Amino acid sequence: MTTIKTTRTNKVAKPINNKKVSEKKIPNSEMLNGVSDIRRFFYKNETPLYFISATNFNMLGADEWIKGFKFICHIECFDGQHPNVFSPKEEIPHDEFTSIEDINNYLLQHPEVKSYLNLRKKGESTGKAMFLMFDETTEKLAKKLDLEIMFPPAKMRTLLDNKVNTNRIAEKAGVPCVPYVLSNVTDYEQLCKVSKVLGTDLVIQTPFGDSGHTTFFITNEEEFKKYEEEIIKEEEVKIMKRINCKGSAIEACVTRHGTIVAPLMTELVGFKELTPYKGGWCGNEIYPNAFTPEIREKAAKYTQLFGNQLRKEGYKGYFELDFLIDQDNGEVYLGELNPRVTGASSITNHAVFALADAPLFMFHILEWMNVDYNLDVKEINDRWALPENCDGWSQLIVKHTEDTIEYVSEAPNSGIWKMFDNGHIQFDRMDTHRRAVESENEAFFIHISKAGDYLYEGADMGILVSRGRMMTDDFKVNDRAKNWINAIRGKYVTQLVEDKREKIVLSGTLTK
Repeated sequence: MTTIKTTRTNKVAKPINNKKVSEKKIPNSEMLNGVSDIRRFFYKNETPLYFISATNFNMLGADEWIKGFKFICHIECFDGQHPNVFSPKEEIPHDEFTSIEDINNYLLQHPEVKSYLNLRKKGESTGKAMFLMFDETTEKLAKKLDLEIMFPPAKMRTLLDNKVNTNRIAEKAGVPCVPYVLSNVTDYEQLCKVSKVLGTDLVIQTPFGDSGHTTFFITNEEEFKKYEEEIIKEEEVKIMKRINCKGSAIEACVTRHGTIVAPLMTELVGFKELTPYKGGWCGNEIYPNAFTPEIREKAAKYTQLFGNQLRKEGYKGYFELDFLIDQDNGEVYLGELNPRVTGASSITNHAVFALADAPLFMFHILEWMNVDYNLDVKEINDRWALPENCDGWSQLIVKHTEDTIEYVSEAPNSGIWKMFDNGHIQFDRMDTHRRAVESENEAFFIHISKAGDYLYEGADMGILVSRGRMMTDDFKVNDRAKNWINAIRGKYVTQLVEDKREKIVLSGTLTK
């Protein structure tokens, strides 16, 4: 393995937390032995459990594995037809939402949500909740409702979510990163000075932000000027050598018995058919032999090492890592950490390996259920790593890519759609189960934007899920994917409100 040289500033890494993860235990509680007992435990669950977020997409299907699991969402993607989704009917006054945290804090203060939680109380217990994103305000609101958050504290998650800190943890874990320096940046001249060892083809990442909004590709001063304001305002950024790489993603769960690791997935990044953001995540694929055995083994090993280090830092539960696979030398480098369930979780938790044992999120929730259990993590990891325990799925995150504002008067239904040989699609049936997709001629669609909403550049329109691949072997969007993207976009009926696109100046004649 190539030795990865990294360069750092003289800044001292901030300690995250070296306290051992606390594990509450119920006196004389039942001991669960293995996956079968764990599944039985959740089928008999009596504790009210929730996923609270903008949509239920990230934890889709959890209600089928766990008795009493409900979704509380701001956006009702299934138009009232999902039996376990609760969404407030009346909108109360609120500040403009700027994040998912804002949405969750709004939900926790909504009278209809409070009433729903009280109605489902078991004795004095309101229950426990998972969030895609939350902050310290969320924690205070949840505490007032006597609702336990099934994640480590927001303060810890924020430190871990910092893309600069990710590299520090990786170094402690022995996980290789793309050659990098950590530094503040004041101007282009200073950038060149601190990154001299990396060359002139650079990638800069700021500590926080959504996919595609925090990564900047810079080879000259002109490109730097384009992103200068966003870069120089940060106290510290990650400056990396640009490599010829393909992205991948892997999800895992830190438990008291070790780190459970799911198979490595491909990533769709920056495709103009799906997202306006260069470097923006826009989907995943999972299928047998997606990578060479050597790459799969490296990624799994590095994920276990990273997960074990996270536990030393005080973290437990679900996380996702992005790995960069160098196309020139086959090396596997850590990209970034997401200490949470993610947009890829729906793929991980619906694949065959998860259905045969238990979804990864179940092991996460188990860590908060105050019960003793035994689990052979190595046995699970070995089994999940076998290609025969993986089936083929793809998901596409469809965003509005034009620089326009449009009013949506009609939107495609959530459920199963069927494609005909001519590329046209038709709504086939309502279903909340993505595994109900029977062939590559069908897809499960969840609409995010619906009638009455406005589309703007970067707005989420919906999510398409189908069996099989949506990329070619050289990581390009394939024809089937393009047909599905165009067809589902065509089912949106909109009225243009504002056009911000640059006008095309025609030269010559159109009739010659």
